[in-house]
Amino acid sequence: MQIHTFSIVAHDAAEAAWGVAVSSKFPAVGAVVPWAQAGVGAVATQSYAKMGFGPDGLALMGNGRSAEDALGALLAADDGRETRQVALVDSQGGVAAHTGSDCHDWAGHRTGAGFSVQGNLLAGEAVVEAMATAYTQAEGELADRLVAALRAGEYAGGDKRGKQSAAVLVVRPAGGYGGDNDRYLDLRVDDAEEPVQRLAELLRMHHLYFQPAKDADILRIDHDIASELQAILIKQGYMTGEVNGEWDEVCQQVFFMLIGNENLEMRWSLERNRYSIDRVVLDYLRERFA
Repeated sequence: MQIHTFSIVAHDAAEAAWGVAVSSKFPAVGAVVPWAQAGVGAVATQSYAKMGFGPDGLALMGNGRSAEDALGALLAADDGRETRQVALVDSQGGVAAHTGSDCHDWAGHRTGAGFSVQGNLLAGEAVVEAMATAYTQAEGELADRLVAALRAGEYAGGDKRGKQSAAVLVVRPAGGYGGDNDRYLDLRVDDAEEPVQRLAELLRMHHLYFQPAKDADILRIDHDIASELQAILIKQGYMTGEVNGEWDEVCQQVFFMLIGNENLEMRWSLERNRYSIDRVVLDYLRERFA
């Protein structure tokens, strides 16, 4: 299986997060390349991808092996090592990468503090150079910086065959929905004309639905905002009557129904926000129901 692609593996100690982002002219690349486990590390396996490198690499690092030692063990046991490209980051942010001599040109990798970027059948070396620069200069949480690296790699030429799929996986201890697993986010675009662009859109959606509101973004629901929300509720058929700017119990209850239907419960509830609203939610509702 030839997974000609470009990817990044990285660890952010401040977030206690590990992640992989990948893009390729190959369908559903997110089902093959990225592997990660909170407190253990992350693996990207590509170019005649040996999928066993994912779980096996995590198992080795989970047993205390460094990324470098784990990589050595994986390659020593693989007769096809020269066709493989693989990168690992361990629990402490140590990185190791391998680009086999039989990977299709251009192929190579670059490592930095807590990350590795790699690709094969690329437009050129500029792809991984751009990815490394973008990752180190980007702002936001780990997922944002991983996707920024993909966007830079794509802009620099990416997979020279074209575009088809992209994915980003980030794990944190108890980071999953409900807190009972480590899968903070696992976003995939399996087949699209602009997969990295769509992946960035999905990431923004994830932030909307799952990030808590920031104190600086909290607005009091005054007469003007109440009138605006009432107009949305009336237009969408949640309530009848006239817009009067009074944010009473009926409006609050009905608004909570809309919030539930839009999957925004993480950002607004009757218990927490009865008389206030997150600016991000308000902007979303304005755009959604304009």
